[in-house]
Amino acid sequence: MDFKLNDEQELFVANIRELMASENWETYFAECDEAHVYPERWVKAICELGFDQIMLPEEHGGLELGLVTLTAVYEELGRWGAPTYVLYQLPCFDTILREGTQEQIDKVLAYVGTGKQIWNSACTEPGAGSDVAALQTNYTRKNGKIYLNGQKIFITSSKTVPYLVIMARSADEENVFSEFFVDMSLPGIKTEPLTKLGLRMDSCCAVYLDNVELEEKDIFGKEGNGFRRGVKDFDFERFLVGACDYGWALCAFEDAVKYANQRVAFGQAIGRFQLIQLKVAEMAVRLNAMKNMLYEAACAYDEGNMTSAQAAMIKYYCPTAAAEVVDRAIQILGGVGVTADHRVQRFFRDLRVERISGGTDEMMILTLAKGVLRSYKN
Repeated sequence: MDFKLNDEQELFVANIRELMASENWETYFAECDEAHVYPERWVKAICELGFDQIMLPEEHGGLELGLVTLTAVYEELGRWGAPTYVLYQLPCFDTILREGTQEQIDKVLAYVGTGKQIWNSACTEPGAGSDVAALQTNYTRKNGKIYLNGQKIFITSSKTVPYLVIMARSADEENVFSEFFVDMSLPGIKTEPLTKLGLRMDSCCAVYLDNVELEEKDIFGKEGNGFRRGVKDFDFERFLVGACDYGWALCAFEDAVKYANQRVAFGQAIGRFQLIQLKVAEMAVRLNAMKNMLYEAACAYDEGNMTSAQAAMIKYYCPTAAAEVVDRAIQILGGVGVTADHRVQRFFRDLRVERISGGTDEMMILTLAKGVLRSYKN
């Protein structure tokens, strides 16, 4: 399959490359990671180049360049060590355009180009993670209003986003799951920030809901369709996780290989030693596999053919393969990798979280295996 970019895609990537070379962004990223702060100045800079318009349809003022373009941009940003995980919500306008009311759509699109965090989904609970059907947050109707009660946990971006799409179970019909487009400034909402091992530039909170008063217009999509909507959009999120992880692995690889060509030991560059060459070879194999997997799936997505099995394969393979690349990079970098403030340390922490967030390895195995077995049924 030919993954060659066209002129428009090449120009977009070149603009991103020029921005990343314009200053030492790594210092800024390190400061944001240390302080657990969203890197808004950097996100605004790439949005000014049109990043958050890549997947947005032209009729809504977007560029509509497709997932292959977005993948190429993720690859370039990753090569510079950028925290692309904070960008997951920006290309996801398909969900709001497909499910949202016009009022909800207008609220979200008003943030295009600002670099600010906009919205995210809240499904996970203390007793309901991969087992979404076990969630206990509920909604009831009374006097023409809807009241939301319960607790969510590990909700990404929830400290700063103005809106959350919250899934809840009907108090009257336990098998009915619906979603609500919730203004986070409403009374009855409390967030409690959680400290994470990695992915520190995006907040993670427990969200408490105490009789949060909503209206019928706040329903997101069709009532009772919450679970099916969530499953559909998981695939895109899982792809983005893989694209993010591949970019970091590429960055760590290039840092390590350059160092291996420069660091002299026993009278020669360490890259001439066979044990270092073995690590370089193993890293290159994993990078090649990740890249081909991602671009093949991106092409399928742009043609309307990406499957849940493909997305699960990416989410299962890329975090682990990227972590193996980063681990070998740290080994090659030696003391530089573990004592200096080197970005590979951040990648190492972030990648361990990636195997859990957005769907655990175990759930990806089940989804992938079911998809493969289904494809061979008569």
